[in-house]
Amino acid sequence: MVKVAIVGATGVVGTKMIEMFEQYGIKADELTLLSSARSAGKSLQVMGEELTVRELTEETPKQGFDYVVMSAGGSTSRQFAPLFEENGSIVIDNSSQWRMHEDIDLIVPEINAPKLGRKIIANPNCSTIQSVVALQPLKEQFGLKRVNYTTYQAVSGSGSGGLRDLEEGARGKAPTTYPHPIHDNVLPHIDVFLENGYTKEEQKMIDETRKILELPDLAVSATCVRVPVSNSHSVHMNVTLENDATEEEVRDAFRNIPHITLVDNPENNEYPTPLESTGRSEVFVGRVRRDDSLENTFHVWCTADNILKGAAQNSVQILKQIMERE
Repeated sequence: MVKVAIVGATGVVGTKMIEMFEQYGIKADELTLLSSARSAGKSLQVMGEELTVRELTEETPKQGFDYVVMSAGGSTSRQFAPLFEENGSIVIDNSSQWRMHEDIDLIVPEINAPKLGRKIIANPNCSTIQSVVALQPLKEQFGLKRVNYTTYQAVSGSGSGGLRDLEEGARGKAPTTYPHPIHDNVLPHIDVFLENGYTKEEQKMIDETRKILELPDLAVSATCVRVPVSNSHSVHMNVTLENDATEEEVRDAFRNIPHITLVDNPENNEYPTPLESTGRSEVFVGRVRRDDSLENTFHVWCTADNILKGAAQNSVQILKQIMERE
């Protein structure tokens, strides 16, 4: 009997996880939806069945779950993930709490697989996921020397609060999630600022890229920007390759990969956009061109649905990966 739990089931990502369970054919004899006391008692439709959301308490991990998928924030994960682990559960966590722990696997299923040294598995940052999916074929064919990111991140990355700030800002209301209005504005500020001048979001992308791609010495930098877009993140990557390549060879690296869609026909105004990638499972890549100011360096633009591939979908893909292996 396979017992699975979703923690944070009523949130923006949690509800998408429920959809992904059906899409990826996750088989569970018993599925439990968990949340804070505030959301407990709600009813949600799951694969044609109505389930009541239960409150997550310190007794919950003792109920013998085989797999637990969490999207409830770092503090909740810090408290509860080890408790589930101690009680034999494999935990897939969507927060930033465990990503850079040396003994915790950081997984994008198109790139790597859990080694399960510990039973907690980390889901990477949303912008990192789509970026490394695009970088992996370049790494395999040409090698990577340097990556410089600039992100254009949708407000759904901040959950319901970000969406509310965008919607209510259009009516002149003051923001409650961001330090400045996001409507008709861009904010070069995601997460808290660190002593080195980078934000925590930027540092996440730097550190996680190196860990996932297994390139600890890769030169990486990032600037992360919040933009007034509802959903789907965009990332501009300036990539220096180890081995010589032409523009067409770089484009060819992205062709015929099921989880990457190349859209690169600027003469006809065809390039990836957030609207195009919203609701889609793959990463969109385009605007490939040589950077003439640096040797063997290329510009690559990519977009992806941050709630799907950047969070819910990737987490459920990890779950399916583990269940099939076991």
